[in-house]
Amino acid sequence: MAPSLVKSLLLAAACASSVSAQIDVDLSSADSVKTAMATIAYNLLSYYKGNLSGMTPGILPGPPPNGDYYWWEGGALWGTMVDYWHYTGDTSYNPTTEYSLVFQAGAPSNSYEPANWTASLGNDDQGFWGMSAMLAAETNFENPPSSDPQWLALAQAVFNTQAARWDTQYCNGGLRWQIPLSNNGYDYKNSIANGIFFNLGARLARYTGNDSYAQWAEKAYNWTADVGYIDENYNIYDGAHVEHNCTDINKAQFSYVAATFIQGAGFMYNYTNGSALWEQRLTSLTNRTLDVFFPNGIAVELSCELTSSIQCTTDMLSYKCYLHRWLAQVTQVAPFIASTILPVLKTSTEAAVKNCNADGTCGFRWTTSSYDGDTGAGQEMNALGALMSVLITLESVSSAYTNTTGGTSVGNSAAGVGSTVSSTNYSAITAGDRAGASILTIIVISGLVSMLVWMSTGEGEMFRLGFFGKGKGMM
Repeated sequence: MAPSLVKSLLLAAACASSVSAQIDVDLSSADSVKTAMATIAYNLLSYYKGNLSGMTPGILPGPPPNGDYYWWEGGALWGTMVDYWHYTGDTSYNPTTEYSLVFQAGAPSNSYEPANWTASLGNDDQGFWGMSAMLAAETNFENPPSSDPQWLALAQAVFNTQAARWDTQYCNGGLRWQIPLSNNGYDYKNSIANGIFFNLGARLARYTGNDSYAQWAEKAYNWTADVGYIDENYNIYDGAHVEHNCTDINKAQFSYVAATFIQGAGFMYNYTNGSALWEQRLTSLTNRTLDVFFPNGIAVELSCELTSSIQCTTDMLSYKCYLHRWLAQVTQVAPFIASTILPVLKTSTEAAVKNCNADGTCGFRWTTSSYDGDTGAGQEMNALGALMSVLITLESVSSAYTNTTGGTSVGNSAAGVGSTVSSTNYSAITAGDRAGASILTIIVISGLVSMLVWMSTGEGEMFRLGFFGKGKGMM
């Protein structure tokens, strides 16, 4: 019997045997949802081997060919686990989460540019870890010992190093996908790298009250729209090449890119006290994202989740997690949008849990009404994120803190300056930081791009779709 036929039969048998063994969860009961989340979280952490002898703390097994996962997805995992604690109060995984986020910070610069990954580093890779550190600050996740880098300072360090890479030499601005000039993709400016920079700027502005971050966020959003990556209908496209002045736009769309911008827009709406501009942008982005990525109310990764087959890379298999988590969080900082978002997320979650077995093993395709046999860390994160988006409607979950509403994380205005990866110098203006340290204010640098950086790749959309060929990529 052909190996492919054997595999197909085994997968079919697994799916058939699981039809009557779906996870038992009542989506109207907070206790039931939390129990299901605990089961899935336990299964998710079974993929993590960094606490075993000889393994690297903080990362999932990889990168290929040593395992399925690239460095960035470790950062995504720990952000998910910070949210898991925040929603459920379960501290079981907090020590591992804290240790991992600190271990991968990349001393001495502590800007998530660790030496082991400078040869496979992209702006979006680094940015994902920065967003997880920002989340830790916003949720008052237990602060590390004072001798270790602090959550707010880590997020500031990522922001600082990325602000120093803002490139006006080509396309009138924007961040490149890859950090070092030697990598395939260095000539590509994409929406996810710039979306994460926008997202961090918006959240740092709200947390600290420092308007310099908001100015950068506005600049990043406006550039993304002006260059055509966000079109007049609020579709968000992947990116384009500098040699074409960013006019050769690849119109692939990814759900986590949309979610990144929606979350950032929600924080800007909150920071600006409900300005009409950010209300309009948030509403338009949300409506388009729900139309594109939730056909029939169920999340679908349309770039690779085809009717006839699944063509998603390992990276893409985790995007629904961020889509659900970040849209749910937006309803707290911009409550006017809750009635639009939350019913769709609930419908999608109802479909998601049908693809989870009783032991917390979850599949990928949520439109099947049963376990599809396609599991992994990303699929587990997806289901966990979906359940979070329902739990937020069942009991009180605190909104993101600021340094005036109880946030305790300590900042550092110079965090990341002088990084071993980024060589561009720029000025920072110190402002009072009520979280316990001074806050960064970045002066817009003269428009030179930070073209000397150590080496990078990652696993980005274009690589995953095969545009750059083997061996390069990022998130």
